Amino acid sequence: MIFDLNPLWGFLPLLLYIVLMMMGKDMNVAVLLCVILGAVLTGESITGFANTISKSLGSFCALIGFIIVLGSGLAEILSRTHVAHNLVFTVVNKFKLKSKKMAILISMFTSTLMVALLGTLAGSNAIIAPILIPIVASVGLTPSTLGVILHGAGATGLYIGPFVPPVVTITGLTGLSYGEFMIQAGIPLAIIVWGSTFFMACRTQRKTEGKEAYSEADAEAVDFVPDARCKRATVAFLVVMAVMMVYGLFAKAGASYAILVMMVASIVVGLVGGLSFKDSLSAMITGGSKMFWMFFMFVLFDPFLNYVSASGAFNAVCELIKPLIDVGGEVVFLMLTAAVGVFGISGTGVAQAQITHELFLPMVESLHIDMSIWAMVVLVACQVTFFVTPTVDMVGQMGLARSKNIKAMLANGWVLTIITFLYVLVRAILYTM
Repeated sequence: MIFDLNPLWGFLPLLLYIVLMMMGKDMNVAVLLCVILGAVLTGESITGFANTISKSLGSFCALIGFIIVLGSGLAEILSRTHVAHNLVFTVVNKFKLKSKKMAILISMFTSTLMVALLGTLAGSNAIIAPILIPIVASVGLTPSTLGVILHGAGATGLYIGPFVPPVVTITGLTGLSYGEFMIQAGIPLAIIVWGSTFFMACRTQRKTEGKEAYSEADAEAVDFVPDARCKRATVAFLVVMAVMMVYGLFAKAGASYAILVMMVASIVVGLVGGLSFKDSLSAMITGGSKMFWMFFMFVLFDPFLNYVSASGAFNAVCELIKPLIDVGGEVVFLMLTAAVGVFGISGTGVAQAQITHELFLPMVESLHIDMSIWAMVVLVACQVTFFVTPTVDMVGQMGLARSKNIKAMLANGWVLTIITFLYVLVRAILYTM
């Protein structure tokens, strides 16, 4: 640190990041300012700063950013070939909508499936919302109900998708395989979010039925019919994803394997769906370009965290909370970590996971916390945030559902947050026994 400042001053970039995120500032601007501040505080030279940025291109953060870019490219291919539309159409039409609860379940399953496959909440739900609205409108579901469904069920896909950014990030940080992650963290927490969302969606439907509704025109707008080429492309997509996922599990492939999966799936689906090889690549690049801003942010994120770490701030905070941990043990530590991640750190889910992991890793290692339970805590820390306050994700799903009922969204968010923390407490107690 410059001027022999106390290592805790090294948290200034992190504090600046949190403040800027809470103020709603541009993420790239926020991270760039934090990187510069971190470089200044640690006395980095100009050439050293340039080398640090260069090295970050090969970092784990940059890898996650590139996976997000490729995921957006795949989403573009699935949209142009109407594979995404056909997946929704097929799921909905395989089941007869005999009741509102059945419509809720099918909508939830569709949203979860699409987010798990495409790896993006907003992007996936943006594709399926125009298809789902006429279907749910025909059986009387309200916009408020669909808003709760898209947010809760869609977010569940980010807990279980094999190639979604949060899952890839956490498995990469902890060293767990996808199967281990699913057993220890993904499936238990997904059940909580899904169960809460279904209960609150049914409750929201009862409270809003008769008070709001979609228009009659919406209820009559079910007009998508897949052609033979679209069906073949859909089969090709499902086969490619299934084969590559199974191979990845057996080969114990790491995060980098997701790059190959996204590229192969994009090209194969594009070719089968009627696009030329050139057009498939162009579509993938066009779709990926929409998320280049996030790749840029993650390239900067690695030096941002490295500068905070180099200042000694992470070790210093661990020394400060050590007396509290000595009294409460691992249970207090795990609960505190989850709470800090949910309520104290803002930004994208991947960024929150990275910050939470780096911030508390020294204490995790000193307490010999097993990576299985740590993965669960990090998943809570980076995903539950988007349920406790009216975040962009929450409001975005309301917009897609044409809902204006923020109370229903927050009610679901706080119910599943409370249940999640109770689950973390139980897991932490059982872990220490």
